Amino acid sequence: MADLQAVARDAAAVASSLARRSESGRRLEPEVVEVIAAGGLHRLCVPAELGGPEVDPVSMVDALATVSAGDGAAGWCAMIASTSSAVSLAMAPDAAAEIYGDPGAWSGGAYAPGGRGVREGDGWRVTGRWAWGSGTDHCDWIMGGTLCDAGGGFRLCLVPASEVDLEGDWDSSGLRGTASGHFSIDGALVPESRTVPFPATPATSSPLARFPLMGLLAAGVASVSLGIGRRAIDELVDLAAGKIPLMASKTLATSPHTHLDVARAEAVLGAGRAFLRDELARAWEVVGAGDEIDVTGRTRLRLAAWHATTAAADAVDLAYDAGGGTSVDSACVLQRCFRDVHTATQHAMVGRTHGAAFGRHALGQSIDTALL
Repeated sequence: MADLQAVARDAAAVASSLARRSESGRRLEPEVVEVIAAGGLHRLCVPAELGGPEVDPVSMVDALATVSAGDGAAGWCAMIASTSSAVSLAMAPDAAAEIYGDPGAWSGGAYAPGGRGVREGDGWRVTGRWAWGSGTDHCDWIMGGTLCDAGGGFRLCLVPASEVDLEGDWDSSGLRGTASGHFSIDGALVPESRTVPFPATPATSSPLARFPLMGLLAAGVASVSLGIGRRAIDELVDLAAGKIPLMASKTLATSPHTHLDVARAEAVLGAGRAFLRDELARAWEVVGAGDEIDVTGRTRLRLAAWHATTAAADAVDLAYDAGGGTSVDSACVLQRCFRDVHTATQHAMVGRTHGAAFGRHALGQSIDTALL
């Protein structure tokens, strides 16, 4: 594909220009959806054999962070779609091609087990309701985690969007443009070929197929947070150049306090980004050699994703505080960054328990490895 970062920058520019409209509409503007799809940023994990980008995790994080610096909601929707597309690596070729062979098709949904599947013929009849359906209003295929009977276990079931009811109830403080509301499925028949058992078994030799799916999702959430942090620092620098605080005679840019806030924010954000990229690169080297990432490696991945997300939030907080009263204005991008990043931190994949898992494991305590 074309230079990934250049494509991401183009998408970021469009997303930034339409961010306030996406926020007010609580869904991405059509032009944003189009530019993300045109650059393939919604399917970064689709294997090359299906015509997909099949990018490595570090490149994925860098690209998604760039889009998120334009608008966190746009980056979030691209991230959810791209990490969802990783299920293509565990599907039979014909089934994967049905869903992911079209380069313009979007997929999304929720991994949480909100559905129940009753065996019928060569598949399951699925009924359920899920929360956090980010970007589902522009998806062609929607997946929901489902507990299937007849020995099917927990599976991700993919259903055409026409068979899904979108409730349109997304009303959040941050990431407003993601349309992450509830969705439900009522008795859709899903053939087994369009289900992926979890944990997934690779159906391709691609190293990406051996990369932990939950670790990839956690890194994606972190990438969005890092992009939001980058935008907040840049916004503060721009604001400080022209703002003269109340009772002051010089711009905010001349204040030693601002100097330190910008420096601290840059250092915190850079540290979070560096640790995440380092752990992703380390894990990628392991799967590239044909090996499996062990429990220690997986806990380090999750630690790095959690740390990057919290570091980004800390950087945003520094920028928001330094902006003073201007930061509370609804037209101020710092306010949107503040709300967006503190919504991202609440995602289950970057919860504090995943940071603590590394500590527990390092100290010889037992941990639940199911979601690593």
